Formats: sequence, structure tokens, C-alpha cells
Amino acid sequence: RCCGFALGLALCAAAPLAQADAVLDDSNGMGIVLRPTGALRPPPIGLRADDRPVFVRADELRGQPDLMVEALGNAELRRADVRVRAERLSYDQANDTARAEGNVRVSHEGNIFTGPEAQLRLARFEGFVVSPKFTIGANGAFGTAERIDILDADRAVATMATYTSCPPDGSGGPAWLLSADRVQLDFNTNEGIAEGAVLRFLGVPILGGPRISFPLTDARKSGWLPPIMALDSSSGFVAAVPYYWNIAPNRDATITPVVRTRRGPGVDGEFRYLEPTFGGQVRVDWLPDDRETHSARYAATFDHTQEIAEKWGLQVRSLRVSDDSYWKDFPNAVPSQTRRLLTTDAILQRDFARALGGGGDWTVYAAAQAWQALQGSDPESLMAVPYQRLPQVGARTSQSLQGGFKTSFETELNQFTNPGGVLDSGRLTGLRWHAIGDLSWPYATPGWSLTPKLAFNAASYSLDQPMADGRTSASRIIPTASLDSGWVFERGTGWLGRNIVQTLEPRVLYAYTPYVDQANYPIFDSAPKDFNFESIYTENAFSGIDRVSDGNQLTLGLTSRVIDASSGAEALRLAVVQRVRFADQRVTPDGQVQARRFSDVLAYGSTTLIPTLSLDASAQYDPDVQELSRIIVGARYSPGPFRTLSLAYRQTPDKTEQVQMGWQWPIYGATPAERARADTGGSTRKSGGECRGSLYTVGRINYSVNDSRVTDGVLGLEYDAGCWIGRVVVERLSTGLSEATTRLMIQLELVGLSRLGPSPLQLLKDNIPGYQLLRERSSPATSLPFYD
Repeated sequence: RCCGFALGLALCAAAPLAQADAVLDDSNGMGIVLRPTGALRPPPIGLRADDRPVFVRADELRGQPDLMVEALGNAELRRADVRVRAERLSYDQANDTARAEGNVRVSHEGNIFTGPEAQLRLARFEGFVVSPKFTIGANGAFGTAERIDILDADRAVATMATYTSCPPDGSGGPAWLLSADRVQLDFNTNEGIAEGAVLRFLGVPILGGPRISFPLTDARKSGWLPPIMALDSSSGFVAAVPYYWNIAPNRDATITPVVRTRRGPGVDGEFRYLEPTFGGQVRVDWLPDDRETHSARYAATFDHTQEIAEKWGLQVRSLRVSDDSYWKDFPNAVPSQTRRLLTTDAILQRDFARALGGGGDWTVYAAAQAWQALQGSDPESLMAVPYQRLPQVGARTSQSLQGGFKTSFETELNQFTNPGGVLDSGRLTGLRWHAIGDLSWPYATPGWSLTPKLAFNAASYSLDQPMADGRTSASRIIPTASLDSGWVFERGTGWLGRNIVQTLEPRVLYAYTPYVDQANYPIFDSAPKDFNFESIYTENAFSGIDRVSDGNQLTLGLTSRVIDASSGAEALRLAVVQRVRFADQRVTPDGQVQARRFSDVLAYGSTTLIPTLSLDASAQYDPDVQELSRIIVGARYSPGPFRTLSLAYRQTPDKTEQVQMGWQWPIYGATPAERARADTGGSTRKSGGECRGSLYTVGRINYSVNDSRVTDGVLGLEYDAGCWIGRVVVERLSTGLSEATTRLMIQLELVGLSRLGPSPLQLLKDNIPGYQLLRERSSPATSLPFYD
């Protein structure tokens, strides 16, 4: 028979513990209803550990109430979150000690210890297990030992121990194994310390030392991180040993000594901080004596965001390097999309919500912007450098007025100066004030919209050098009037066995801007807009302030969409647009009068009729010469998780022709999603179950047809064995017409222990469209994650 004792509450019941609280209740006369059970509730708040009840059950129970109990056969003891199972079990209530023999299993907060013999003081959770096998609930790792001493609820010490997250493979051993004379586990500090340790991978020792520290979860902790080793065609063999300093929950730092065989020793440092009103990071890479250049080299990054007072904000960003060749020699140390043009900027702004009783917001700001241009010595690689703004002060607003009118306004004062590295030292500099604004009346119904708008662009210049006409000051104001209208026509129909909605959406934009001679004015921030579907529906052919194109023009466009009636998803889109000029355009990017009455035709199409395949294409057609002047075609095939293939082709005749290809694809084994569906073993380990291998190929290649060479590329392999992941990635970065830097990264990720080697994950995410991490970070534990 099965008996149960509840010591401390003087309760004896023949039913199993799980039935101690009834969950069915018909006392209210309304029939049987469910009510909450306390079986899985946490201990009452404020109840001392010594006062919590102890539950014991077994095939046979012997003992004296309030003194001791002996349980024989399928014995089980539970107090709060401590549970002990064994063939034989005794509990001495006087000193709160449980002794267990035969198939012992001790569980506490997800950690499980099994062995032939154990002794435990329950309230203090203090004791030992002989010849144990243990499992760490926080990360799913497990191990063995001659003996494990449990010091308290947060600490344990294992003697002659092993530690891994891999089950035995076909040869009888796990894929990776950490063996040590002594292993200290501290769940409070999230740290494991192995003394006299050797780490083996596939049976081969790869790391050893008198003391190795490793994390027990993904939480941060101070200590030396695994060494990083890579091969770089510019720096040679690179070895680094980072030290992570968890200063506080809101501050941390990483200090990394680095040795490069071709360039010598250096040190990298990063500091991150987060406060209630501000946060940011500082990073410095320092090479005191580069053996190649015989000079000190550095890169410094600063990023800071702060809320100074209510609605006052400050943002500062800066990136600086030591010399013009730094981006070539250390391309991965320059975190900028324009690696040769580095910015330092700061902005202080104040937002005024619903200011002056209007229906919009005002923003006032003061800013500064400076550039570092890395020109180099090759004349063919020299580039134009933007102006610096020292300072920039302005205000802007967007308002909704009575009667449905809307207005926007911006005024700004800039001091433009030349940065270092500018090609034309005589380039005009000086002060510019500008004001731009518009007033519109948008009117819309479900099938039609109309927006008349009046706008102006005013600017005044005070220059340090005279313009071509000899003046050092000048002013001008340029008005623009436009009328934008669009229609949406719909019809329901069937297509390919699906109910669809087809739309027809014409759009017409008329814009008139009178001609104002701007040839002598400086160009501080204006540039021609790219000719595309977005820019063709704008009134001005230039970005910035200094140039405003004249025009008397009509833009005509037509779009048709096919929409799935049941899901609302867009299955097909086709669009075409062209601009008609009624007069010559005299303010143009190249300074030549544009007499063509009809612009190039833009056409676009995209489809997802096949759910796993998306296609898009755009073309620019010149009707005068009846040729295509630009083509862009893209395709992306994603039949499932961890399977994506993208292809793009870009051509501008007589200029550029490029092919880009990116992919992530399994070439052997099952993906993590397929493995999870197939795994019916019920394992709760976070290591991913059995170490069944899957091999993936990843990459991205940019190929220049004009130069017949690969300009940039990333190629790699990822092997996911469940409890470990191996990555080999090669990156090639073009640094000139015939120059490139190549880097080899090899990383071994031991799930539940650490990552060895440089991480290519951010590189893969940034370069491969649709790339998915093979192993996401663990989700936060629930309130009852390990109930046994």
C-alpha cells in the first residue's frame, strides 16, 4: 500500500501527494467546477524554511510523529522546492536531515543530482551525493563526479568531475568534455570554476589550465573570455584574449590584448553605460607601434544619447582613425557604411508639443558636424568631401490647421567650412541662412485624393570668398506650386483558383517652379536625386537647399495590384510612370539645358504568387534611343526555416554591371525546426537533444561583370551538432581596384560552456538576406520551469 505523512502539520493520508488539495468542488450546488490547487504553488511568503511542511510517501512507512520517519520502496520526500526520491529513505526531524540509499534522485530549482547514496539537510539544502550524475537546469549541461558536496542552495563542489552538454556518441563518449579535479558551481554569481581542468573536443585536448572559469547561463559575469584567433591577409595571424568586466548591471567593459604577427601587440577596449537619462559606449583600438608603418595606429568611437531635461535631448557620435590607410589595413575596425568618410556630429534639440496652440509640434536644435576624409595617395581613388557644419542652428514644425490645411516650415543657419583632405582648397565657404515651407490642403475619399500645395525655398549667403560674379553675399527665394491627385479603382474576380481584388491606381502630379539663375551660388549640400519611383513624384530634382530645379511638368503614373481577398496579402504589383515637360529645364545637375519633353520611362513589377518565391524587377527605358538605361532584377527563394537563396542583377549600360548572390542552405542533416518536430524523446535539456549533425553553407558574393572579379564576398560553413556548433567563414573586402583584404574566422561554440574563436554571426546577419541564427538565446524561465 502507499502511505503519506505531512510532518509538521500532523497530517496522514493514504492518497498520493498530488491529491492533497482537491481540485473538484461541487459544494456550491452548481455542479462540479474547477478551483485552483495549491499543489504547484510556491511557499507562502515570509514562511521560514524550518517551518515549511515535509511530505513523505512510500510503499511502506515507519516512524514516530514529530521525531523521525523511515520510508521503504519508491520512497519520496518533498519540502517546498526540494524533492528526494530513493529506494530507502529516512528523515530525522530533530536535526532536519534526510538520508537516502538506492537510485537516489535529488532535485532543486531545476538542478538534478542522482547517485547510490545521499545525505541532505533540507532547510539549509546542505549535504552530499556519492558518485553522482548531475544536470544543471539553467543551461541543460550535465556531468559526473566521485562526490558532490552541496554547500547551500546556490553553491556546490564536485570532486573528480566531468561537465558537458553532449550525450555519448557512437564511440561511447560525448563530443566535448570538460574534466577537472574539482568543479565549483555558484548559481548566485552564475559561475563555474574548474580546477586542474582539461577541455577535450572529439577526444582531443584543446584547452587546459590550472583554473578555467565558465558561465552557467547567458547572464553576464566578469572574467577572461575564451581566446580569439583569426587569419588576416593584412595583419597576419591575430590572437586576442578578452577580459570582460561586469562593473554593474548598467555598466560593463571589455579589455582585449591583441597580438598581430605582422604588426605587433596592441590593446582594444570598450566601455558601455546605461543610466536613467543617458547611455552610450566608448571604444578604442590602439596599436602603439605598427611594424609595417613604424607609427602608432588607432581607431576611436564614441556614441552618447542623453535626455538633459524634459523634452531636451542630446546625441553625440564620433568616429576617428589615426591615418588615411587605416580603413585598408583594419577594415573591420571601422564600423561605418562609408569607411573612407568618417563623421563626428552632435545635436541638442528641444521638442515643443502642440506649441503656440497649433495642431502640431515644434523642434528647435543646435548641431555641429565634422568629417574625416581618408583620401590616400592614389590619385584615381580621391573623392569629394562634404562640407562641415560648424555650427548648425534651426527650428522646424509641422502643423494641422483649421479647414483641413496642413503646413510645414524649417529655418536654419549654417556655417560651412572645408574639412581636411578636401581636393579643392579654394572651394567657397561661409554662412547660409535658409527657410523652406509649404501649405497644402489634402482632400481624400475612399477612391480619390487631391492635394494642392504651395511651397517656397529661400536662402541668403554671406561668403568668405567671392563668387564668380564677384559678390560675397546674395539672396534668393523660389516658389513652387503643385497639384497631386490619385485614384483607386477596384474589382473582385477569381484568378488561379483564388478570390482576388484587382486595383487600378492612376496618379497625376503637376508641378511648376519658375526659373531662377543659381549658377553663381555655392553648392554646400545639394546633389542630384537618383531617378526612381520615389524621386519622380517630387517637385525638385535636387536634394538639399542650394539648388532648386525649374519646371513646368506633369508626372503620369499607373499602378495595378492583385490582392488576395481572404488574407489581404499583395500577390502582384505592376507600375509604370513617366514625366512630361512643357518647357525646357535650365537648372540641371550637369548645367546643360534639358530640352527633352519626355523623360525616361520607369517600370516596376513584383510578385509573391508562389509563397516561397518573391520576384521584383525595375527598369529605366529611354524612349529617344529606345534602349534600357538601367535594369535591376531580384529574386528570393525561401522554402522554409534556414533555407534562403537570393539573387540580384544590376546593370547601367556603359557604366556598371553587377551580380549579387546570397544564401543559407542545409546540405546535410535536418534543420533545427525539423529536428524539434522529430524529437519525441521529451528531453528538457537546452542543448538541443541528441548531437545529430547538420551542415549548412552560407555566403554572399558581389561580382563585377565589368572588372571580371569578385569585389566583396563572404563564404562559410556552419555545422550544428546540437550540443556544439562549428563555423568557418572567409570574408573578402575590396580596398581598391586591385586590392582586397581577406580574413579567415573559425569559431567553435560549445553549448552550455562558451564560444571559442572570433564570432562571424554579425557579419553573416549583415551580409546575407534572410539569414537565421542556428541557436537563438534562451528564453526567460517561467515561474515553474522545472517542477519534478
